[in-house]
Amino acid sequence: MPDAPAAPAAPAALPLFNLAHRHAPDEVAEPGTAAEVAAAVRRAAGAGRQVHPVGTGHGWTHPIEGGLALLTRGLAGVRVDAARGSARIGAGTTWAEVAEAAAPHGLTPLSGSAPGVGAIGFLLGGGLSPLGRTYGWASDYVRSAEVVTGTGEVVSASASSHPDLFWALLGGKHVPGVVTAVEVDLLPLTRVYGGGLFFAATDAEAVLTAWAAWSAQVPDLVNTSVALLQLPDLPFVPEPLRGRFVVHVRIAVPLDATAEPGLAAGLVEPMRTVAEPVVDTLAELPAAAIGAVHADPDQPMPVLEAGALLRAFDADAARAMLAAAGPQTGAPLAVVEVRRLGGRLAQAPAVPDAVAGRDAAYGLFVVSAPVPELFAGPVPAAVGALAQAMAPWASGTFQPNFIGALNKPDAWDTAWPGGVAARLDEVRAAYDPAGVIGH
Repeated sequence: MPDAPAAPAAPAALPLFNLAHRHAPDEVAEPGTAAEVAAAVRRAAGAGRQVHPVGTGHGWTHPIEGGLALLTRGLAGVRVDAARGSARIGAGTTWAEVAEAAAPHGLTPLSGSAPGVGAIGFLLGGGLSPLGRTYGWASDYVRSAEVVTGTGEVVSASASSHPDLFWALLGGKHVPGVVTAVEVDLLPLTRVYGGGLFFAATDAEAVLTAWAAWSAQVPDLVNTSVALLQLPDLPFVPEPLRGRFVVHVRIAVPLDATAEPGLAAGLVEPMRTVAEPVVDTLAELPAAAIGAVHADPDQPMPVLEAGALLRAFDADAARAMLAAAGPQTGAPLAVVEVRRLGGRLAQAPAVPDAVAGRDAAYGLFVVSAPVPELFAGPVPAAVGALAQAMAPWASGTFQPNFIGALNKPDAWDTAWPGGVAARLDEVRAAYDPAGVIGH
């Protein structure tokens, strides 16, 4: 029986969160099953076109030019197996949907900082969660994956079936197929002590240098990052923060029998006493509300991004960051974040994987102001100045989920060690010899 093509959709329907890029695929399809994905891949390959899998588009860094844009939202869905403590997650599903399905069972996924991010793309890059220092990389919890390879074959990949492909799916990011579903282990967690402390620009140096010292010695139970934020004067921003430059200290401590709210609050107290917060949102939260920690925007917008991994972040690094991107610079950057890594993130996985960043101490991530008129000159100049300022602390390596359009193209070449990168190339050649799957 001939392959039935998936129903095409209008190009305007591309559900991409980042609006910075203009996409021009030759065709758009929205399959509803793995079999339809396989048919679409074979049809594209036969026509000499590439296939570009599209989820929520939070991490999209370049325009789609030609080929088939394959929307995965028709595959979305969550099925929780409470007895096994796991969930089957369809491509196109957001972490908010997974958390909502898991919560009634006293379970939660190891999700990203923004609930609206798609689960699959996040996992393929390793998956750095706001709870990562305590629990590790999200890809550590993947049991198996359903994949349509670049040859149009539907396979189930796990540690015992297609183990080479499974290895690449755990952190390899640009994989030789379309992942249509995954099965992941969930955490028996219902509560988190988390939120943030927002400090005025006048306290930036005191807060940032104090955070550098504090974050270096906190136990693995404490997950934290600090961000310089230039907030817009818009109604969705809390009134005390509108139109202000602030320093946002982000905290997430999982609560269980070994960590009650009082202990968590005590661990955070050193940062509360550095200066008087403008806003303090720290509180006991349902685990499903983990998005409140970073409080990332949930509406699509045009931004350019860049990321890097750091060997260390001390008081000198804090001052260098402020000199390049502090309130006095007027840099057109909405977010400059440093996230503490280490802890469980640094531990070797039970199942070998391709995750990059296990040996980094901190991660740096930059998001531009959402002003396209500044994308050609001022934004790249500001990011370049920041990169130069942070060079003494940079490891020269990158975490794939945090590589953005403002990173140099060779960031992908140094994201993985040479041996890992070579093996990823071998897996891609085996499962997608014609290079049908684009990225």
